[in-house]
Amino acid sequence: MIDAAALWWAVVGVGIYHGINPGMGWPLAVSSALMEGRAAALPKALLALAVGHFLSMTLILLPFSMMAALVSFEREIRIAAALIVIGMGLYLLINRRHPRFLSRVPPSRLALWSFLAALAHGAGLMLVPMYLGLCQTDALDAGHQAATTLMASNLGTALMVAAVHTAAMILSGAILAVGVYLWLGLRFLSKSWFNLEILWAVSLVLVGVIGLLGAYQSG
Repeated sequence: MIDAAALWWAVVGVGIYHGINPGMGWPLAVSSALMEGRAAALPKALLALAVGHFLSMTLILLPFSMMAALVSFEREIRIAAALIVIGMGLYLLINRRHPRFLSRVPPSRLALWSFLAALAHGAGLMLVPMYLGLCQTDALDAGHQAATTLMASNLGTALMVAAVHTAAMILSGAILAVGVYLWLGLRFLSKSWFNLEILWAVSLVLVGVIGLLGAYQSG
């Protein structure tokens, strides 16, 4: 069984993966700073992206935090969550078009764009198998606690997972954004944009499969 430390490192790793993916918005932060002509706009834009991403993560994780209190159905919940993640990955593999509604969100609303982009790409779903694995270790340690106490613990874990993931995401994205802003500029963005949509979809499927195997091993 995967231990809690490995799951937390996975949460950080997925955050870094999201951060370096331009689809999560760091090029928009660079563009915002370049258009305003001042470096102070860069951290402001990155903060907006972080807020939107965090809210999107919590929106996905919080329902599972309530379901995870149903310890007797823990295996079934993990299997269902894994199948949802795999389904999202397969959908993105079949439908590779970038969501059109994201292009209609004005650059001034970076937090809203980040929130919608994370939802549209299934970024929060990628965290669900790891989160449920962490809840399992909490449940084992808790013994026969009341359901409300366990739910509160799972809620705190959900918020912590979202916070740690978002911190890793925005830090890795900020490193790229600062480097592009200081040394490479807007021309680099227009010529070297790279698309990770297929890799993203495959990653969702793999994470879902790992979650599915973990659910069966715990049964």
